[in-house]
Amino acid sequence: MSVPDELPNDIAELKAIIRTQQDQNARLEALVACFKKALFGSKSEKIDPAQYELELEDIETAIAQVEAEIDADERTAPVRPTKKRQTNRGSLPKHLERVEVIIEPKLSCGCGAERHVIGEDVSERLDIIPAQFRVIVTRRPKYACRSCEDGVTQAPAPAHIVAGGMPTEATLAHVLVSKYADHLPLYRQTQIYSRQGIELDRSTLAAWVGKSAFELTPVYEALMADLKCSAKLFMDETTAPVLAPGRKRTKTGYFWALARDDRPWGGDDPPGVAFTYAPGRSGQHAETILKGFSGTLQVDGYAGYNRLLKRPAQDVTLAYCWAHARRKLHDVTQSGAAAIAQEGLAQIQALYRIEKDLRGQSAEQRQAARQERSKPIIDALELWLARNRARVSAKSPTGEALKYIAKYWGGLIRFLDDGRIELDSNPVERTIRPIALNRKNALFAGHDAGAQNWAIIASLIETCKLNGIEPHSYLSGILTAIAGGHKQTNINELMPWNYAKPV
Repeated sequence: MSVPDELPNDIAELKAIIRTQQDQNARLEALVACFKKALFGSKSEKIDPAQYELELEDIETAIAQVEAEIDADERTAPVRPTKKRQTNRGSLPKHLERVEVIIEPKLSCGCGAERHVIGEDVSERLDIIPAQFRVIVTRRPKYACRSCEDGVTQAPAPAHIVAGGMPTEATLAHVLVSKYADHLPLYRQTQIYSRQGIELDRSTLAAWVGKSAFELTPVYEALMADLKCSAKLFMDETTAPVLAPGRKRTKTGYFWALARDDRPWGGDDPPGVAFTYAPGRSGQHAETILKGFSGTLQVDGYAGYNRLLKRPAQDVTLAYCWAHARRKLHDVTQSGAAAIAQEGLAQIQALYRIEKDLRGQSAEQRQAARQERSKPIIDALELWLARNRARVSAKSPTGEALKYIAKYWGGLIRFLDDGRIELDSNPVERTIRPIALNRKNALFAGHDAGAQNWAIIASLIETCKLNGIEPHSYLSGILTAIAGGHKQTNINELMPWNYAKPV
């Protein structure tokens, strides 16, 4: 805003300034209102959260555009603004390369003496170099001895994942990460490469992905084996549309996710997830995947997991998910007034508030605190459940929700006696979200084998994310190690949590 004394005297010019500022303010107010509505307004739990991310992106972009317009007006005004607009520039990680640019002023002073440094202003800006393509030229000179005929020598050719092919292991890693982490199907990647004058067929990239998946399979199998050595795991499944050959339509397969995340109670084992493709949702697939596992498995209410309880050794205990129980009650409240469901939601919310306080404590501390603070709520909830089930029809929406909670009650309250158990199975559901997003971009897997390749590579990428490891660097490193003949006996060195440059 200009200082009043510096404003122009022409009335028409003043009116133009006021109209411009009023228009800009009105546009900003409308955009901020839309932003608040998108961020805090009521949402259906059935709508994909990614849709809201797109909405917020566009609103934030529009707000920035209006602010840029205001800044441009202020720069051309007779007087600069008295107060700078506050902006969130974020922070730049310390590991990024710093390229210093020193801008020197005129050093000679008007009096003829030389100025000396008394300080400096330092600013940092994020600079991005677009993906650069280069060609690695490997020369292997041949040497011969002038004194004999057997003296020719040459260094052996280095081994590569794609023998005799053009991609380096870093190129393979880039294709894998682009497809399975950044959700870029191979045909879109070929379009990106063609803009750089590099013509690659989609089938060529597919061959690279298949070869990489084959070489990474031992690492994936070691990851699965490591997870199954744990005493407590999560499990969930999601659909995987797969093209049915000759039928011109897709069939429904499933990705089964087996996950470990002991960070909330300070466990020693690193987090990880392994996906397995199966052509169906039968509990037989869960039993096959979990062969060799014994301990506590935290799942949703899918009846297929009950098959695990029928093992001869009876070595699996099921813990159920309060988020699913809460969702049953929440769905009831969406159709109208539901006093009973609201009461249940309030009691479940009280359990979650306690869990928030316990996050990061040891399993023993969590178990003791749950007995002291959560058990009275559970006891009251059990009485509430029995009383209200007797009051409402079992076939009503409320009755169905209460029936669900009662059916899984034993597994829902198991968290009281074991500090390692979480209140819900959200940790494994979070690992599945990238699978769902990739499914939306790729529409379907082209074959059962392709779906399992997807599971193998996604397992390593998502485990990298859980451990704070950059996936491209990891995949490039272990592919290089595998090509160089890394021993199968030392396969654990290639686990994401053991990865360190160089492998």
